[in-house]
Amino acid sequence: MDNIWLHRPGRDGGIDYICFRHPQKGQIELLEGHHLPPQMPLLKRRRWIGCDQLSDCRRDFEQRQGYRHGPPLF
Repeated sequence: MDNIWLHRPGRDGGIDYICFRHPQKGQIELLEGHHLPPQMPLLKRRRWIGCDQLSDCRRDFEQRQGYRHGPPLF
């Protein structure tokens, strides 16, 4: 699995982002943050989820919270 990036427009003109990173030992790193170029990205939350939770978690971000799949931000 490559990294999966989801984004949505932020209130301040920046971008809220979610990044699902490579699995390690059956877990996927989930990063939630905000990016307003040219500033450094702000990491709001970091957690680990099981590989079996990826599709449900991604669906929640896309359908309920308005995120869309996109290219890496940085």
